[in-house]
Amino acid sequence: MPLLAGIPGKRQIEQHMLDTRPLLLETEFPAIRRATLTTLQVNLGYLCNQTCTHCHVNAGPKRTELMTRDTLDLVIEVLAKRGIAQLDLTGGAPEMNPGFRDLVARASSLGVAVTDRCNLTILTEPGYEYLPGFLAEHGVAVTASLPCYSEQNVAEQRGKGVFEASVDGLRLLNELGYGREPALSLDLVYNPNGAFLPPSQQSLEAEYKATLKDEYGVDFNNLLTITNMPISRFGGMLLAKGEFDAYMTLLKSHFESANLAHLMCRSLVSVDWRGYLYDCDFNQMLALPMLSAASDKVLASDRPRRHLKDLLHHDISGQPITVGEHCFGCTAGQGSSCGGSLSA
Repeated sequence: MPLLAGIPGKRQIEQHMLDTRPLLLETEFPAIRRATLTTLQVNLGYLCNQTCTHCHVNAGPKRTELMTRDTLDLVIEVLAKRGIAQLDLTGGAPEMNPGFRDLVARASSLGVAVTDRCNLTILTEPGYEYLPGFLAEHGVAVTASLPCYSEQNVAEQRGKGVFEASVDGLRLLNELGYGREPALSLDLVYNPNGAFLPPSQQSLEAEYKATLKDEYGVDFNNLLTITNMPISRFGGMLLAKGEFDAYMTLLKSHFESANLAHLMCRSLVSVDWRGYLYDCDFNQMLALPMLSAASDKVLASDRPRRHLKDLLHHDISGQPITVGEHCFGCTAGQGSSCGGSLSA
């Protein structure tokens, strides 16, 4: 499937060179600070068995970036030292990192609640048949990307055949009790397939549940709606189509100050595949490092990068959060986070 459906070949190539980062650095977004750290969100690498148009990390089958064993060991050390309750694993396809199983098993043994951000199709890939049973054995919560319950819409965003493979993956999880037993959580993630805000999470969840149950016999727990961020692959698409300014106007015009108190960056730290720290996954992709109290007034390009090992010695509660124009995506309308909408 072409990366940009409907855009001629030359424009497809140019999209890889279009970068929204310079347009996002100067912002009037309100200053915010960290609360207590409860979640370590770890990107295990950009290798993925899919290439999706909305992907903000530009993941794909040809990416080679993978977290090393030494850094994986450091993740475990930080979880234990800081008493962090939740480990959120992402990618790429996090399961494609050779250390995935060992990391999950060790974190689970510490009593840490583990979430796997799964694209579903990896569950049916050759060599990964063990995954559903492994995840169930360790009580891993699965948060699975399924941008629509319509085969056509999924194909437009993620490629031909992805919907069918996703349904097969959901059925495998259901057979093990995911989405049906209290101990095995299965949430689905919706991303719009265009430059618009997600609809009501509550009403869309009802549509998802009815359609997937009636047509495919599939059950799940919750639907999480996530706003597309104007960065990386999606941001490049907006620039290529001349839609970037209009999309930013949409996000800003729907700003809701009530969402500020519930932003995921206040309680989460994003860790890249090398172990460097960011306030969120989106800042990671924009190379906007986490601030410290001392670097609050330092230009983003001049700030020293903080590393996982810093968390062994420093409490980051109360520290300033790096913000940009893209942050309006998290506060627009019902709000958006890795846990879905921020308001009912």
